[in-house]
Amino acid sequence: MNYVLIIHEVVDYSSWKKQFDQAANLRKAAGEISFQVLQFQHEPNKVVHFSHWDDLEKAKSFFDSPEVQQIRLDAGVKTPEFNYLNLIDSGIL
Repeated sequence: MNYVLIIHEVVDYSSWKKQFDQAANLRKAAGEISFQVLQFQHEPNKVVHFSHWDDLEKAKSFFDSPEVQQIRLDAGVKTPEFNYLNLIDSGIL
């Protein structure tokens, strides 16, 4: 299974979330299957976007595209950290 973990600070969470929600169809068309959004406990403008993708190369192409780069700028994203991950183990305890 393929996952993308993005950690970034945003200027304003509410503004970022609006842009994030508006891009849902773009993400789905690019191969995003599911996502979770998390906030740092004491830093509400520090956000984690954790998502499951059908293909990591498609995910990389999507996040590197000029259109998505502009969306990030418009959403007030500060220096995102992208991590492309392959699941090697999981469980429920």
